[in-house]
Amino acid sequence: MPPVIADPALLRVLIVLAITQLIAWGTLSLPAVIGRAMAADLGMDLTAIFASTTVLYMSMGLCSPLLARPFIKHGGRRVMIAGTLLAAPGYALLAAAQGPLSYYAAWLLLGIAGSATLSTASYIVLNEVAGLRARSAIGALMLVTGLSSSIFWPITSALSAHVGWRTTCLLYSGLLLAVSLPLFVFLLPRRVHDHLAPATGATESGPVAVPARSTFYLLVGASGLNAFVAFGMGAVLIELLKAEGLSAAEAIGFGSLLGVIQISARVIDFLGGGRWDGITTAIVAGLALPAAMLLLMLSHGSHAAIAMFMLIYGLGSGALAVARATMPLVFYDKAAFAKASAQIGLPMNLLSAVAAPILVELLTRYGSNAPLALSLVCSCAAVAMLLLLRQRRPSRATAS
Repeated sequence: MPPVIADPALLRVLIVLAITQLIAWGTLSLPAVIGRAMAADLGMDLTAIFASTTVLYMSMGLCSPLLARPFIKHGGRRVMIAGTLLAAPGYALLAAAQGPLSYYAAWLLLGIAGSATLSTASYIVLNEVAGLRARSAIGALMLVTGLSSSIFWPITSALSAHVGWRTTCLLYSGLLLAVSLPLFVFLLPRRVHDHLAPATGATESGPVAVPARSTFYLLVGASGLNAFVAFGMGAVLIELLKAEGLSAAEAIGFGSLLGVIQISARVIDFLGGGRWDGITTAIVAGLALPAAMLLLMLSHGSHAAIAMFMLIYGLGSGALAVARATMPLVFYDKAAFAKASAQIGLPMNLLSAVAAPILVELLTRYGSNAPLALSLVCSCAAVAMLLLLRQRRPSRATAS
């Protein structure tokens, strides 16, 4: 049994974070599933509906660096509690939206809350609790959280069909207050402050050199470009598959398989343990994305080719999600990880913010090959940056 699973205290934290991250990411996927229903009700076009993703990630990105100090001073648990208390009224405001202004205001509030409750926050909590086992703990968490779309896309579709998208939003608001908030308050441990003391340039394994600023920029570039592809494709995948000739039911069926495929890649990375680091994972997985884009561009609507695209893209994007979270661990320790993660969150979320509207616009104007081509270029550029990062790995990371 892997050590992070065998430790009861750490296992409890993983279970809490797995449940709350599933809820947090799953409930944010509303436009991807019921965007057309929201557009018709609010009198907005589909591109404007998907612009909510821009508002969400821009607000998350702008708030992320501001939370570096609260994460270090108060710990991830308190920050995540505060974020959940903001997210619940965000969904209530979305349910009451009557037009673009109130619609985007709701997503602005959800973005501010997301900067305190989504992935970066959970990784910081795991770094506080798990210490040197943080990479394995993050990998274990992502084995579960990758299922958010597979679980919530069908749920969102079914709920909206029966009670409408507005009531669905209210139900998701209640879900945060009834499930996520109590889990954070009662089951997440209070932080042991020594685990996140300000970095001094030394760890249990000896002195650690401060990474060059250019290394940070390469991390930002590689993480940001891969996030652009991942979040953009995640938002438009169903519409993209429809443009490839699938029916709405087939597109949702294929799309719902994505999370399961991504989990398979994360299982492989998790079982790899300490045999490779986040940079190696990112390079191998990053090469899969251009291959998947090319395959779909040449598929001509073939169901077999679309299925193969889903497999290759799912494996690559699933492993890259782990890599984006764990690459900073190769270069940063302790409090430096919390600070670096929060700082990387700004450009990464800003790129994620513009991904969906850009890909939707390309899709609606020029067809499915246009967003695929842009994703192909971004993926190749990210791989080039990762190869440069590979040459800069500290000796301690290479040895491990």
